[in-house]
Parts: sequence; structure tokens; C-alpha cells
Amino acid sequence: MSIHEVFMPALSSTMTEGKIVSWEKSPGDKVEKGETVVVVESDKADMDVESFYEGFLAHIIVQAGETAAVGEAIALLAETEAEIETALAQVNSQRTATAKVEATATTAPGQITDTDQLAAPVRESQNGSAQRDGRLIVSPRARKLAKELKVDLSDVAGSGPYGRIVAEDVEAAAKVGKQPKATPIAPQAAPPKQTPTPTPAPVPAPTSSPAPIVATVPGQTVPLTTLQNAVARNMVASLSVPVIHVGYTITTDELDKLYKQIKSKGVTMTALLAKAVAVTLQKHPLLNASYSDQGIVYHSSINIAVAVAMDDGGLITPVLQNADMVDIYSLSRNWKSLVERARSKKLQPEEYNSGTFTVSNLGMFGVDRFDAILPPGQGSIIAVGASRPQVVATADNLFGVRQQMQVNITCDHRIIYGAHAAAFLQDLAKLIETNPQSLTL
Repeated sequence: MSIHEVFMPALSSTMTEGKIVSWEKSPGDKVEKGETVVVVESDKADMDVESFYEGFLAHIIVQAGETAAVGEAIALLAETEAEIETALAQVNSQRTATAKVEATATTAPGQITDTDQLAAPVRESQNGSAQRDGRLIVSPRARKLAKELKVDLSDVAGSGPYGRIVAEDVEAAAKVGKQPKATPIAPQAAPPKQTPTPTPAPVPAPTSSPAPIVATVPGQTVPLTTLQNAVARNMVASLSVPVIHVGYTITTDELDKLYKQIKSKGVTMTALLAKAVAVTLQKHPLLNASYSDQGIVYHSSINIAVAVAMDDGGLITPVLQNADMVDIYSLSRNWKSLVERARSKKLQPEEYNSGTFTVSNLGMFGVDRFDAILPPGQGSIIAVGASRPQVVATADNLFGVRQQMQVNITCDHRIIYGAHAAAFLQDLAKLIETNPQSLTL
């Protein structure tokens, strides 16, 4: 007889706690070795957690939506179906003992406590209802389908194990829901002006944005998400690094021409900038290096991380691996895929924590210039401003209009000095201003 504990795994080197996104198995379900049991939100992505053992899910300790520290038990797995009751008995016994200890610590001398009443609140039903502790039991596929079909899950009856709502339940509810929706539209045909109005159409757009974060009550404290907590820890860690900021003005007329030529082929300006930075880093390996207690770490590859703001709060930096070696068309396709998976929290850890140099492009939002905060473990980050028309003095002593952008690089001043940063920016400007076509080779 054996009962195994399922622990919160460390899905990345910086992860200290994880949030349960959903349980793929319900108590009593058979679990195969290597089968996904739970989806955990790590620092910056949702990851499937597989079982190391074969058996039956006996008890869920940490419910969906709750967090647990790395290494903490989040569920119990029984080797046989007959041992499920034994596992539950152990859980109830431990809870009763804990409740007695807490009651003893808080009971006044001579006061009598009812141990049955102490034990009662901790006995939780593990089956029979589509709700548990006020939360719906929904499979990830069903929850995603409900959003697509705009089905209210609170009105859906679950047909899965332990009342769990599965995709088929959502599809059935959507089919039933289509008929009632058609009926109320007919009476409203009297004022036809309201039916074709475009007003309802834009409603889904704001809904898809972070409504729970933006629409807050004044004076309310909203807990940070797992991603926001990870960003906060990284920013605090960055305070311990002495940095230097160096700015440069780059004329982008030639780069803009190239972009217009290849934009139709799926190339993005972000990919062009990342490629230009990566190619320039080939000549400046120190800017692609990082500091360690043992010395300067010169990385074997040039991996460009690009900062992306998440819709539900926080920041993530998908990484374009070997950006200097990959052609611009493949690089753009890779970038599109990375962003899509980042927003759906499907990135693997190596796809967001393996960057050796970071690009932050707030210029796409019209920002003229800014200083970026150095990410932990990297030596440099470049902040790219918007390209704007500027009146400049030309080489023939006349005035002309040129498209120019401001870039500011932040470097770890323990290993990278002002002269190093300036030399890098000079070469980056030369590439962008005189030979951007080479980025397509």
C-alpha cells in the first residue's frame, strides 16, 4: 500500500510559488504515469504537470485558483482505488489534529471545546456537484469553448466525473442558447434602428481586455497576478546592479524604405530591429555578455528577448533564439508565434528566460524616448523610441527632413563601460542608416 504526494514543481529557476490554473483530473480518476494531472501557472506561463506515478487521484489539497510554494504538496495519489478512502481518512485525521492543536492554543483555561464541531468544517465533499467551495469544476477545454461561444458556465450542468463541466456540456448549452436568443430579437424588430447599430459590436473588444484589473473600485486593493509578482521580484533584483545609460539618435529613412518593401511578406518592424541588434552584437560580444561572481560570461549564442506587455497585467520577454543566424522572414514568423503563445501563456521556460540581450520598443506606442530597466542575468537592454520626421542640417550645409528615432541603452556598468556602449550604438546606427538591406540576406 502506498499513497504518493503530488508536489508543486519548480518550472523555472526563478519560480518560488505556483498557481493552480486547473486540475485535469478529478478525485477518483485513474492517472497514468506521464499523464497531465494539473495545469500550473508559473512565473510567466501555464505549464502541464505530469504524474510520476500510476494510480488514482485521491484528494486535491490545493484547489484551482489557489497558490502553493514550490515543493508543497498539492494533491494525494493512491496506488489503488481501494486506497482512496485511506488517503481521505489520513487527510481528515490530520485536519482534526490540527484543529485541536489550534483550539487548544486559543482556548481559555477551563473552557470546553466540541471536537466534533471542529472537525466538521474541514470535511469537504469531493464529488456530486459541479461546484466546489463556490467554484465551478470545469475542464480547460470547456472553459475556453465557453468563452468562444459566450456561454455562461454557471447555467451549465456538468456531465463529467464529479459533476465536472466538459466541452460537450458547453456545446449542448450553446445549441440550446441559440434558440432563445432568436426569439427576443423578433420583438425588437419594431425599432430596426437598434438592431443594425454598430454599438454592440465593439463591446467584446473591451471585454477581452483586462476588465478585472482596469474596472476596479476606488480604494480597492487588487492582488498581483503570478506574472506581476515575478516582474516585481525581478525589478527589485535589478536595483542592486550599477547601470549606465547611453543615448543615440539614428536616422531611419533607409530602414523605413526596406520595411515598406518587405512588410507584405510578413516581416515586422520588431523583427527588423531585433535582427539589426543581433547582427551588431556579433561585433560587440561584451554587450551580449553578463556578469557573474566568477567573471564575465560570454554567451555562445545571441538570443534577443523582446519585451511584451500582457493584456491581464505584467510583462514577458519572448526570446528570438540565434537571431543573428536566422533569416528575417523566419525570424518574423517565429516572433508572431512567440507573441501568440505568450498571450495564451503557452511559452516554455526556455522561450522567455534564455535571452542574452533585450529590446524594449515603446516607440510603437509613440513614445519619444525612455530608459529601460536592466533584466536580471543580462548585461544590456536597449530602449527604442518612435521614429519621427526631424529638421536636420545635411552634409551640404542645407536643411532637410529626416526620419529619426532615439535609442537608449542600459548596461551593467560592472562589465560594460560608456565607450563600449557608444561603440555598439555607432555600429548599430551605421547598419540601420547605410546598409539595412543586408538584414534580408
